Amino acid sequence: MRLIGLDPGLQRTGWGVIEAVGSRLSHVANGTVTSNAADELSARLRQIFDGVRDIIARYAPDAAAVEETFVNKNPTSTLKLGQVRGVVLLAPALAGLSVAEYTPNHVKKSVVGAGHADKGQIHHMVKVLLPAVAITGPDAADALAVAICHAHHAATDRALSHRIAGGAR
Repeated sequence: MRLIGLDPGLQRTGWGVIEAVGSRLSHVANGTVTSNAADELSARLRQIFDGVRDIIARYAPDAAAVEETFVNKNPTSTLKLGQVRGVVLLAPALAGLSVAEYTPNHVKKSVVGAGHADKGQIHHMVKVLLPAVAITGPDAADALAVAICHAHHAATDRALSHRIAGGAR
């Protein structure tokens, strides 16, 4: 299964694509989609949408996962981040992908084992879990962590569905 993880941000939206075969994970690609800070908000949202759409078309993932919004103290920033999340959720949905959402603490706990891990710990564990990876930046590392989190949960869901379908207890 090929998965794309997305870490929404107005300046930089991180993305990471991985392959999951059983419990084995491998890196496909990662990077960031940027928007021009000099442009008005609608143009920046379009830049992010187009970038995510193009990455989905290029790497053809089977499913997507997006990190949920972290609430800021500044309501204007929180609102803009929510708008970015909207276009980041829309791009894979329009491509026909299922889109899972995970809280930042859930992603950290899944990848690092601690819900309050810092970015350095996340970066380190992504490199441990994807040994051949060359991470292009912290936003891409976060996106790869989202994809890894989804791979773990998707594998568990598939195993559970298989057991239920087979009548095993």
